[in-house]
Amino acid sequence: MEAPGLLASTLGAVLALVLGGLANWQLRRPFHERLWPGVPWLGVQFCAAVAFLVFAAHLVTLLTGHPLTGRTGI
Repeated sequence: MEAPGLLASTLGAVLALVLGGLANWQLRRPFHERLWPGVPWLGVQFCAAVAFLVFAAHLVTLLTGHPLTGRTGI
């Protein structure tokens, strides 16, 4: 299976930013005015931030040509 390319990673990062922005907007509204009051928007915002960081790291590896390595260099 081939790894996602530049287009897929860029779309994933943009989608994570949009979803995080929506969650942030919903958290700033009063509870009775939210679109879906039962959705845990803080959790959605956290997951969007994690997804954005993963896609951003993958974009860095695609654009520089150097894979990210840990402290051990494995």
